[in-house]
Order: sequence, then C-alpha cells, then structure tokens
Amino acid sequence: MDTVQAVSISDRGITEGGFVSSQYNNLATVRDAFLKRAREASRITIPTLIPESGATYNTEYHTPYQSIGARGVNNLASKMLMALLPPNSPFFRLTIDDFDLANLIGEDQRGAVEEGLARIERAALAEIESEAMRVPIFEALKHLIVGGNALLHLPTKGGMMRVFHLNSYVTRRDPSGNILKIIVKENLNGKTLPEELQKYINVPDSETPAKNYELYTCIHRTPKRYEIYQEIQGNRIEESYGQYPLDQLPWIPLRFNRIDNEDYGRGFVEEYIGDLKSVEALSQAVVEGSAAAAKVLFLVKPNGTTKLRTLADSPNGAIVQGDANDVSTLQLQKSTDFRVANEMLQYLTNRLQIAFLMNSSVERQAERVTAEEIRYKAQELEMALGGVYSVLSQELQVPLVKQLLNRLTKQGKMPKFPKNSVKPEIVTGIEALGRGQDLNKLNTFLQYLQPLGQDVIAREMNVGDYIDRLGASLGIDTGGLIKSPEQKAMEQQQAEQQRQQMMQQEMMKNVVEGSAPAVTKEMVAGMGNMDPEQLQESMQQMQQQMPQ
Repeated sequence: MDTVQAVSISDRGITEGGFVSSQYNNLATVRDAFLKRAREASRITIPTLIPESGATYNTEYHTPYQSIGARGVNNLASKMLMALLPPNSPFFRLTIDDFDLANLIGEDQRGAVEEGLARIERAALAEIESEAMRVPIFEALKHLIVGGNALLHLPTKGGMMRVFHLNSYVTRRDPSGNILKIIVKENLNGKTLPEELQKYINVPDSETPAKNYELYTCIHRTPKRYEIYQEIQGNRIEESYGQYPLDQLPWIPLRFNRIDNEDYGRGFVEEYIGDLKSVEALSQAVVEGSAAAAKVLFLVKPNGTTKLRTLADSPNGAIVQGDANDVSTLQLQKSTDFRVANEMLQYLTNRLQIAFLMNSSVERQAERVTAEEIRYKAQELEMALGGVYSVLSQELQVPLVKQLLNRLTKQGKMPKFPKNSVKPEIVTGIEALGRGQDLNKLNTFLQYLQPLGQDVIAREMNVGDYIDRLGASLGIDTGGLIKSPEQKAMEQQQAEQQRQQMMQQEMMKNVVEGSAPAVTKEMVAGMGNMDPEQLQESMQQMQQQMPQ
C-alpha cells in the first residue's frame, strides 16, 4: 500500500477505537440495503457483475431471458467512457490565474506558460494510456450504471488502478457528501501472504495457516487530513500508517446519482427496473410459449379406420390406406395472445433503448428518414446525460486529475507552481455538451442571416472570429489549420507586389512596341525574371534609347 507520509503510532492522531472489522460490520448494515437493490438490478442485466454473497468461480448464475439489459449497460458505459475520457485528447485543461501569472513571469510570457501547461496535459494523457486506466474505469462505469457505486484506488507511486465493488467496501459521508470514512475488505490467500504481514498472523506452531485472511484498510478523515491504516486478524499493521492531504486522497468513491443524507448512490438501472422486469417476464413467457407451440403432435381417432402404426411407419410421400378425418393436429391456438405479448414487448424494448441511448432507438421506422433527423435525436439523447456528467466530473474527473498531477510531481515531470495557482478545468462531459449547444446556436444564427444575402454577410461578419468559434464548438484545435492575420497580410503583400510587377511589364511592352530598337525588345523579353529594382533600371535605359 502506498502512503504520502508515514506517521508513527504515537503521533498518528487516530482516536477511533475498536477493531476495524467491527466497524466494517456495523457500517455494512446500512450498505446492505443498497447492495440488495444492486444485486437485483444485476440479476436482470449482467448477473456476474454483482453476484450474490458466497459466489465462487463454479457458481451457476441466473440466465436472463432478454439481452436488452446487458446491451444497454455496455452501450451506456461505452458512451460515458468516450465522453469522459476521449481517446487521444486531454479531458482537462490546466489554467493559471492572471494575477499569479503576472507575479510569476509577467503577462508577456503567457504563451510560454500555456505551452508548458499543454506539455503537462500531454504527460497526464500518456500516463492514462501507459497504465491502461480506461479498462478499470470502464468496469467502474458499469458498476455505477447497475449498482450506483464503485471505489477506485490509484496508487500515488505508480501501478495499475483497482476497482472495488460495493460488496467489498463501506463508506460514511457527512450531509454535504464529503467522505468521513472508507473501510475496504480484501481476502488474501494464506499461501501468498506477504512476509511483512505474516508476523501479524496469530497461528500456533501446531496449526496450519488458514486458507484466506481478511485484510481491512481504514481511511478516515480528521480536520486537516485523511489518515489510513490496515488491520489483519485484529492486529493493526504498523507499517501501514499514513496520511494524505484532503484533496489528494487516492481512494475515489463514486456515485451515479447523488442523494442528500445518503452514504451511497443509486444506480441508473434502478430507475428503469420496472420496464426491465416486465421485459424479462414477457420474454420468458414468449420463449416458453413459443417452445410449447412449436411442438407438433398428431392425434388419431381410437375407433377410426386409419391405423396408428401405418402413419408412424410410412415414409414421406407414401400411399397408405386410411381416412383423413381420423387424423388431426394438436395446435395451441394462442397466436392472438402471442401477438399482444410481442407488441407490448416491442414497446417496452423501444423505451429501454431510448433510456440506454442506443442508436437504434433514434431511427424512425419509415421509408424516408433523413440523416439530420437521426443526428438531432441522437444529440437529444446525449443531452439527457447532462446531470450524470455533472456528478462524475466532480467525483471522478477532478480527483483523477489531482492524482495524475501528484504522480507527475513525484516523477519530477511537474514544474513547481505556487500553491493553488494552477487549477484543472474539465473540458469533456457536460462541458462538451455545452460546446455542442454553441455549435447549434452558431448554425442557427448563420441560417437566420441567409436572407440578407452573401454580400451583406461578408461585409458585416468577422469571418475569422466565426471560424475560431466554430472550431472551439467542435473541439478542434485550429492552430496551424487556419491562417493567422500575419500570414494573410504577408500573402496579400506578395500578391500586390506580383500585380504591380505584371502591370509594369505590360506597360513597358505597350510603350516600346513598334518604336523601340531591336535591342530594347530583347531587353523587354528578359524582364519576366527581374526584381522591381532591376525592372526600374531597365525602364530608365529604354527611355534613354527611345527617339526624342
């Protein structure tokens, strides 16, 4: 376990007594109500995500009769991952206060400072890619959607990010949502127990070590910091004591929906649990009913002339003796009931597809569906996640940025800045949705200007500023893509010089044509490659040669 600063037992300031295992069990009574709902939601979506207590590798999980739940969870988690952590693009931007910038190096060095901050952003992005953080974050997002809670641990000294499920940790928050305590429970194999922990195991020499041991990690808040320690078999591990600043805790408890005065969040699936249960029940009824209806049975009258053995032994196409009225087929006669069930099943499925932002839900079933209609409806669905992005930006993205910057500082890749002068600004999630709204407003504004005509628009509109705003709303860096004012001025100057040179050449040709001597015509023929000074000297020579 990593710590920011080790502290001794005498000055650690830990006032809470009792075994951590007892504290865990006490807090688990509050958590169990949320865990029960999470397992119920997992049962009809992805049963292996939050299994029942005591589940092992050979547990036979419930198999849902429908797949819309699993597809919806994976689709929504993928969309959220791409929105919160877009590939090859930083999800945050570092900003520095103007007053701090003036005190540090002066306003004229803003460009150099922003370039340095951009390098830090790229280094943080490289850290995410090298540690493959998107994999555990994607797992955490699925837990948030189904169960509403997940716990991330990002070691400050480097290493893979870990995800703890709701059944392996407990939390306690104040009414404002700040973390007061986190206790994590891990099961360690006795054969692979680290040597530094073996001395805390109370095993008599005559007994063999237990197969598994429960390791508890306790993080609790004091007025100025977070303190952390571990416990195994009722013994507190001396080497595990440590402390973190309040804004640099590497344990990140996540919630999907934030509810006042509750220690845990509520999942997305819980909001649509009624539709999912209905789809599950209807799917089961349709599947089992279809299987029963597909069974074919032939009935023969017991006192008829047609023999049962004759029908059973006759091959296909054979000619046999009998009466067709003696034979009938047993049918279920439930087609009307199945049609009603299928219509309701399709209706509920469409509602769930909209809820889980599945693209198939935005395409209208018609002969002609425009791409603009699909694009508009898809964007409308994305806007529905604005509240979720707001919560995750504060509970996931901001703590993750601080931990990444802390890592870069320990690795020597982060330059020294005054405290609280550099602040991260999230540019994905809800901010990206805001830029999308800016794009719609820009396009609408330009459409309203069309009746004025292209000449009026070109005369009144600042095209350069419009292009910059358009690129910003699309999230495109226009640096190097759009010509700068200096570059356009230089090109205009070069074009003006070429125009003047061509005019002078044309004028000289008209002057000397038919009156200048042959040597002058030869000079005019070679003027195409002359610079303006040489051209002026040639003009003076020709004027001297012209007759008075």
